[in-house]
Amino acid sequence: MKFEERILYEDNHLIAVYKPNGEPVQNDESGDESLSDKVKAFIKKRDRKPGNVFLGLIHRLDRPTSGIVLFAKTSKALSRMNEQFRDRRTGKRYFAVVEAMPPDEEGVLVGYLKKNGEKNKSFVFDSPVKDSKRAELRYQLIGCSDRYFCLKIDLMTGRHHQIRAQLSHAGMPIRGDVKYGSKRALRDNSIMLHAGELTFEHPITKDKIELKARAGGDPLWRYFDV
Repeated sequence: MKFEERILYEDNHLIAVYKPNGEPVQNDESGDESLSDKVKAFIKKRDRKPGNVFLGLIHRLDRPTSGIVLFAKTSKALSRMNEQFRDRRTGKRYFAVVEAMPPDEEGVLVGYLKKNGEKNKSFVFDSPVKDSKRAELRYQLIGCSDRYFCLKIDLMTGRHHQIRAQLSHAGMPIRGDVKYGSKRALRDNSIMLHAGELTFEHPITKDKIELKARAGGDPLWRYFDV
């Protein structure tokens, strides 16, 4: 796929791009080229910019996760979008393929997450503990196969590895997510978690923007029509 085909939305203020599984959003210890660097390089070449390209990262996705990543092309857009995300005025919808049937077809998971930086992992507690943060998500079962179950997930809070940790704590680890209890890793080390929908108010025009991206990679996504 050509890089321009991964662009989901772009104007003078914002650019939204599809991130496949395994691609880091920012530079990390692996040394692999990040999505941020790829977007900058694309804009610089396409627009023939002589100097540095301004690109502000508004939010992140875990490396093994796929989906929509939104960047700001101006400092004003970055500031206003950061405020929207901080105030929870955006809509983020994820899709996950899990290894166990949920207890109900739809429900709410509430817990208290505590991040362990050394292990790069979050742990869920049923009641508050020191340095924990309240985490809430809503899920709905949207499909079943003989071994797997597809959930639609709306985040009420945004915590480190929230969906991965909360689903695992509820006995529904995400397929391929061995860090959080999956039975086995997938061949490409991805996990079946996809950030498929993003809704927000445009920082300049105030229009409502709704973005959607289909999941790539594992054929199970096609089976569940995600």
